[in-house]
Amino acid sequence: MSVLGDATRRRILELLAAAPGSVAEITDQVPVSRPAVSQHLRVLSEAGLVIHRVDGTRHLYQADPEGLAELRKYLDSLWETALGQFQADTQRAAASRRTVRRKSK
Repeated sequence: MSVLGDATRRRILELLAAAPGSVAEITDQVPVSRPAVSQHLRVLSEAGLVIHRVDGTRHLYQADPEGLAELRKYLDSLWETALGQFQADTQRAAASRRTVRRKSK
């Protein structure tokens, strides 16, 4: 998921997973300008990872639990595939070692 390829964007998502925040509050915690934070929030929102709500005069952003659940499903599928490949590689390597040992005896 290329949306998380940017370190600042990942940091913003981490902040919003911990607590809702305004653009100003987020800007205080990352090394980019308010317009840059707004752009990152737009990208995260379009990816379904952040939601926006208005609380009086404040615009608050927070991580979207549904979007994070979808991201988790995606990452879990990659993890399962990687573990399956690791298991297959390990079994092939073990079989190869057994074959080499039999030939050397």
